[in-house]
Amino acid sequence: MVNYLIVLFAVTLMYFASAERLSTYVRLVALQGLLLCGIAVFELKEVNLPNLLFIVAETLLFKTILLPYLLSRIIRKSGVTKVHRQAVPGFYLLLFSIAGLLISVVLAVILVNPFINSIYLAIALFTLFTGLLLIVTHKLIISHLIGFLVVENAVFLFSLAVGSEMPMLINIGILLDIFVGVLILGFFGLRLRPHTNELTMLKD
Repeated sequence: MVNYLIVLFAVTLMYFASAERLSTYVRLVALQGLLLCGIAVFELKEVNLPNLLFIVAETLLFKTILLPYLLSRIIRKSGVTKVHRQAVPGFYLLLFSIAGLLISVVLAVILVNPFINSIYLAIALFTLFTGLLLIVTHKLIISHLIGFLVVENAVFLFSLAVGSEMPMLINIGILLDIFVGVLILGFFGLRLRPHTNELTMLKD
């Protein structure tokens, strides 16, 4: 079952490259949070109520519900609904995404280690590549925020790669990192205006 969830998560990363509407990005972020919840629950070795509640709060409530809600508010406030017209076309982004997936698989094979889950490592590297790709190839600050959230998902997957026991310290660190990042960028994003939402408008 967990393998299907991992494959579906990889598909959402590929879909990020071809999507043109910010609302689609928000739905993908919510779907990734739901998939991460399922993956974490299936991989949890020490099944107890505190760990289970923490994982549900971190993935299902925070990533699946709260983050998409904040992103939707930012999009409505800014008045921007589509990817910037000067962004790299979706076809080329899809090619970059496929290349990133291949490179991630190769790196996971090269870095094979008995203490590291190669599948999670490959998906984590691909997730990191996708987040950075969104940040580098898009002009809108909102797209950069979404790319940052994708990178945070990569950090979550890296924690699964190094140990499926899900140590509470790692979970708390990831949760605080996401919370602070969303507060800062969300506070700034909610005050954007349509004509000031592009980094290209900034002058030296």
